Amino acid sequence: MDRRLFLSSVAAGALGKLVVAPGRAVAQEKKTKADVETAVERGLEYLKKIQAQDGHWEAQGGQYPTTMTALAGMAMLMEGSTLREGKYSDQITKAVNWFLAPARQQPNGLIGNVQNPTESTRYMYGQGFGTMFLACVYGEEEDNEQRKKLEGVLTRAVDFIAKAQTSKKHRRPEGKEVDVGGWGYVSAADGNQFDEGSVTITALQGLRAARNAGIKVPKETVEKAIAYLDACTTPDGGIIYSYAGSGGVGAGVGQGRPPLTAAALACALSSGEFTRAIAVMNGKNPPKGVDRPSVVRWFENCRKNIPVAKGRVAHDEYQSYYFAQAVYALGDDRYGQLFPAEAKDTWLTWSKYKEVMYPYLIESQDKAGGGWTSGYIGPVFSTAVNLSILQLDKGILPIYQR
Repeated sequence: MDRRLFLSSVAAGALGKLVVAPGRAVAQEKKTKADVETAVERGLEYLKKIQAQDGHWEAQGGQYPTTMTALAGMAMLMEGSTLREGKYSDQITKAVNWFLAPARQQPNGLIGNVQNPTESTRYMYGQGFGTMFLACVYGEEEDNEQRKKLEGVLTRAVDFIAKAQTSKKHRRPEGKEVDVGGWGYVSAADGNQFDEGSVTITALQGLRAARNAGIKVPKETVEKAIAYLDACTTPDGGIIYSYAGSGGVGAGVGQGRPPLTAAALACALSSGEFTRAIAVMNGKNPPKGVDRPSVVRWFENCRKNIPVAKGRVAHDEYQSYYFAQAVYALGDDRYGQLFPAEAKDTWLTWSKYKEVMYPYLIESQDKAGGGWTSGYIGPVFSTAVNLSILQLDKGILPIYQR
């Protein structure tokens, strides 16, 4: 997809309003805000209604309870509720108690349930998402006893993630050899050093949330993961599915996957890589071609290959979840800092993005039940993801803040 076409599709809703009278524009903005608030409330009530008695949520057929519980819990935390107060305090408490149940605790720090057949071969997803949710809860917890429990769980969970990381040597184009490490569906030991992009992003966000909450995270673990994403970047800025799967020799143009590229962006923009990229791109002689910062190349790839509010595509909920985080991190002016040579009317901004995406999400919401039910994984995943996107503007949780 041509870059201008992508940008125009994102900006379409905003550009059409430039000629609207000020009073009408304000009225429309208020109506949109009210529509978003209504959609969020209905979605949260849907999740509340379908939460299991023991506090967990699950995908279709009882699948992925650890991941679903974490994501649904995150949606309620983004509303502003906590363990001690708020409209969904009871639901969050039940979810946390489900995570902390003695039967689920494992000495090695594994959060997922390997007895569940849908998690036994994919437990690292639950590890990452579960760590992120519990870290966000921990950051707001004031009860000393509960904080101590959460601190112990999180410390062991981070240790498990660090030990589960793969370890390989990668030679960069300039000849320098660096350590790279991603994560696969299971630990490196259980998976014979297999790595995969989506799990790597999940693990990284879990680690960042833990670090935000004050839990010690090994610096070398994060550095190896960032180097891994760099090593998985194609010449045209896409992230490939697996470094191990490519034989570690790199990938060609067109082999990147937009959902993984969007996910890498979300991690980079919240980890300091964005600031470094701005410094490089605003230098006297910004590098060209593949020497540009990976963040820049990821953005160029995403804006060419990710349609916004254009109907269903493969892995679109996953893709939207992370791309929305990346665009939110840009706000309305940081795109120009990243691409200083581009005309302002072509900038990708959060205002333009949400003016297109929000009505699309609201329109696709199930009007009877309040959830989003057309997803491939199930309504809990679809609803939690869309609620997360619609609530980014609240800026409540550090993991999603600019």
